[in-house]
Amino acid sequence: MDTPMMNLVWLRSLLMVMEHGSFQAAAQALQLAQPTITQHIQKLENDLGVLLIRRSRAGCLPTEAALKLKPYALSLMRVSQRALNALGRGGQHPCRVGASSNIGIYMLPPYVQNFLHQNAPHNLDLVIDRNPAIAQQLDDGELDIALMEWWDDRPGLTARCWRVEPMVLIVSPEHPWAGRDIITREELAAATLLGGESGSGTGRLLRRYLEAGSSTVLSGPKVGRQLGSTEAVKQAVRAGLGISLVLEATVQHEIETGVLHRIRLEEPPLAKEIHIVWRCSGRGMDDPPPFAAHLLAAA
Repeated sequence: MDTPMMNLVWLRSLLMVMEHGSFQAAAQALQLAQPTITQHIQKLENDLGVLLIRRSRAGCLPTEAALKLKPYALSLMRVSQRALNALGRGGQHPCRVGASSNIGIYMLPPYVQNFLHQNAPHNLDLVIDRNPAIAQQLDDGELDIALMEWWDDRPGLTARCWRVEPMVLIVSPEHPWAGRDIITREELAAATLLGGESGSGTGRLLRRYLEAGSSTVLSGPKVGRQLGSTEAVKQAVRAGLGISLVLEATVQHEIETGVLHRIRLEEPPLAKEIHIVWRCSGRGMDDPPPFAAHLLAAA
């Protein structure tokens, strides 16, 4: 049995019916006849072998299958538009930049503002997600540029180091270590840390740091709670619930205002490379897109 192919026109009609709640409103939005929209949905349902839209007195309601399909349909629409853009057929559309949470929230906004100020009428869409999700979106063609806390040299993509960001231990001002400037590898290995965002590569980096700087095998530190984000970690540390290892750039404000205390790690310092990644365009491996070139020039 042949695998059904996704017809983008039919998918677009499905998305519009889901958005507007009726075939008539979807037809008006797409400037098509209502029977055409109905035909698109029926063909899509026949191809996939599932019911996608259920008509009721409350309107046209998406089925569970339609809700499962929706994120993939949206992704296919974005990739289709980006393919047209690459061929010069899609008109002017924003550059789509993805960033892991630490980069997108704490590092990138001033560079975005400066780029847009200098390069009007350029526009940017900024997507913030976990590092693995950003890598996947870049692989799937949904992003032009990605800023990553790690990179694994995937084919068809070019990566450059943008910044090298030190990592520091943060404690509350009331913590017994709050008066210290340096922590040793052995002390760090014996500690229990609050964990932040998963998939950021911090664990791998920390293991290499501990292995490289000690004559004995250091297996720690332990992770007591996985809180899911740097912001949650900072609030927990401020409340005295534990200590954590974070990128120094993410806690500058808290350090300056004294609500958190920073402890640097024993030399050589622990630091994380922040990568800019973009798709190879065929113009040359060293030819970054405008926003990537802006970031590299400003580094």
